[in-house]
Amino acid sequence: PSQERGPRGMNHRERALAVLNYQPFDRLPVVHFGFWGETLQKWVDEGRLTPADVEGYADGNAADRRLCDILGFDFNWASHFSPNANLMPEFEPRVLEEFPDGSRKALNPQGVVILEKPGTRSIPMEFDHTLKTRADWEEHYRHRFQWHPDRVLKSWVTTDTGERLRFDEGGLDWLRRPGREYAYGLFCGSLYGYVRDIIGAQSTLFAEDMDLFVEMIDTIAELSYQNTRFALEQGALFDFGHFWEDICFKNGPLIIPSLFEALVGPHYRRVTGLLRDHGVPVISLDCDGCIDALVPTWINNGVNTMFPIEVGTWNASIAPWREQYGSELRGVGGMNKVVFSHDRAAVDAEIERLRPLVDLGGYIPCPDHRIARDAEYDNVRHYCDRMRQVFG
Repeated sequence: PSQERGPRGMNHRERALAVLNYQPFDRLPVVHFGFWGETLQKWVDEGRLTPADVEGYADGNAADRRLCDILGFDFNWASHFSPNANLMPEFEPRVLEEFPDGSRKALNPQGVVILEKPGTRSIPMEFDHTLKTRADWEEHYRHRFQWHPDRVLKSWVTTDTGERLRFDEGGLDWLRRPGREYAYGLFCGSLYGYVRDIIGAQSTLFAEDMDLFVEMIDTIAELSYQNTRFALEQGALFDFGHFWEDICFKNGPLIIPSLFEALVGPHYRRVTGLLRDHGVPVISLDCDGCIDALVPTWINNGVNTMFPIEVGTWNASIAPWREQYGSELRGVGGMNKVVFSHDRAAVDAEIERLRPLVDLGGYIPCPDHRIARDAEYDNVRHYCDRMRQVFG
């Protein structure tokens, strides 16, 4: 089915949904997952882009649309309406201590004390956490995860042209229109990733106070459900639902898989059932790292599209998952972005590696994370051109 061609002239949204639903399509969409700010600044410094090309860049906005036109991408898969599913209000960030090397100890918006290093983009070292006990949860967190309509109404919608409209000031009207040019999703929150953000990857809270651990998961999941319910019940039309987690690293998950299945799985099923009841069959999830041990929970509870399938040193691919779970499992991602720092031959070799995966159907290649600052502009342009030659 992936090789069957549909009518010419499909738009970007139509062909993306056709691929993921195993329907005929005219060509494979060429999608990306955004850029590091340093990458865009490097290309400006090299004279490849102008400051105006990148001004105000964010996923799916007008600058993102300009960059797609310049580089040859069709659209950014990370384009979705994002109701506030996190702390509201956030903690007020503040510097607690400065060090001679320019780094500093600071309180971040999640209430975690971290080490900030100038120019560093990796996950920071954590010194301390505001949340250690039930008293901390009651005083500082639980009220910040309660649902209110403003979490949806005051959030921003990005239109096909990159214009930003607040949901209650024109955004909903646009979301009710069928026939959009680009695939546009609904962010359904994070059912464990925000917990990990707050307590840290090495927390033993689940062993020290299981009741509190469960209450945190249930509270945050309920907020995600209510955001999703409210947005859908207003008549907003979405092409896919989308979760964010980032709860795995190169050797596997940051939570015991059986615990994840028992405590979080039912919440996924509740939200994904709501999406399907409102005609949203494609449901994707963003988790970096080696996700294999958690895929069963996601696929068994209604999440059917893995993203961004970070290749990494563990060589992630949709192929073994498809063999295990069948065609219900789709994918967006899995293109090893590190080849952008090499040469055209490396890019060509990577596209050839993707050929049999595309032939499986239900799969759209995409750089497996934001395009990093070591990427060469000409290699990215070549990738877009070559993808159309091979798959168009």
